[in-house]
Amino acid sequence: MDNKSNLLNMQKKINELDSLLLNLLAERHHLATNIADAKLKINQPINEANDEQQLLNRLIAEGKKQGLDSFYITRLFQTINQDFVLTQQAVFQQHLNPLPNNSGRIAFLGPNGSYSHLAARQYSAHHFIQSIECSCNKFEDIFALVETKQADYGILPIENSSSGAINDVYDLLQTTPLSIVGEMRLPINHCLLAITKVPLENIETVYSHPQPFQQCNQFLQQYPNWKIEYCDSSSSAMQKVAKTNSAKVAALGSEIGGALYGLTILEHNIANQSNNMTRFIVIARDAVQVSEQIPAKTTLLIATSQHAGALVDALLVLKEHNIVMSKLESRPIDNKPWEEMFYIDVQANLRSLDMQHALEKLTAMTRSIKILGCYPADNLVSTDVAN
Repeated sequence: MDNKSNLLNMQKKINELDSLLLNLLAERHHLATNIADAKLKINQPINEANDEQQLLNRLIAEGKKQGLDSFYITRLFQTINQDFVLTQQAVFQQHLNPLPNNSGRIAFLGPNGSYSHLAARQYSAHHFIQSIECSCNKFEDIFALVETKQADYGILPIENSSSGAINDVYDLLQTTPLSIVGEMRLPINHCLLAITKVPLENIETVYSHPQPFQQCNQFLQQYPNWKIEYCDSSSSAMQKVAKTNSAKVAALGSEIGGALYGLTILEHNIANQSNNMTRFIVIARDAVQVSEQIPAKTTLLIATSQHAGALVDALLVLKEHNIVMSKLESRPIDNKPWEEMFYIDVQANLRSLDMQHALEKLTAMTRSIKILGCYPADNLVSTDVAN
């Protein structure tokens, strides 16, 4: 057999394996639905993250024997396991909060191909049979569409593992009547994209949203001559580069978005942190109940009194009731200089007795308290693994 025929045979084998992988993933997805139905009937909870970590460690050990890198296995399993968890959560939540027609209109930031668009697609895939996508230019537009019933849900990035909190979203949560009904974490693989393969030294201008620039600043510092141009979203930046049709401009965006706009990847995974994640929240007009079989998270917005130790006193209430705090963020109060509101995420179901007792005590000792939402917690396995 000549070299060309041998290559064609190997490529054919790859195609056959890809089809086999798709069939196996589809079977795994259907099994996740069946497992959730069975757990629902016998009132068994979704597995805890510790069990999933043990499974991940076993897969890494098996993969090493076959020459597979631990981080490759982790990223692959992370995506597969997230589908498993989200599928089960959707079954539990649909039972408790049935959706009419299993459809929804979902708003997100940026044109198709943005990270928010990918998050919206992921949420829709697990909760709706049919969905209508609503692209927005600003975070304010997402809130407005949901508040005015032009959309049923909004997807918003709330924090990034590299650049931290997204303050614009936190500030908008202060005044909205909407509730947080879900969350998800999305792995972010920032790429440098251009219309064709060119030396990086030839690039003169780079476009993107401020967040990717912040998350990739260590890479960008290597090229101080590049001009930085801000866009409404990473997908807007990719769209601009595609329309400009110049080999001297580039964009920071996703690999999927780059393919959508016909761009070429110049550099992969250029964020400061190799394990770069963005947490998204889902907002809706009506709050949801969270099944007790699902790990739940509740987000509170409180304003403490102005005496010394007021915040510490409030946090001690959570400790007294065995409630774990997973996030604390402060933001200025509108029209009240030097005064702040505190956003607190706790790992607790709003319906639990401990949470209800804690809320009673917090209400009595704070100036104001608002429940922003109780929702299924993203149960994604940690990717901090050893080689």
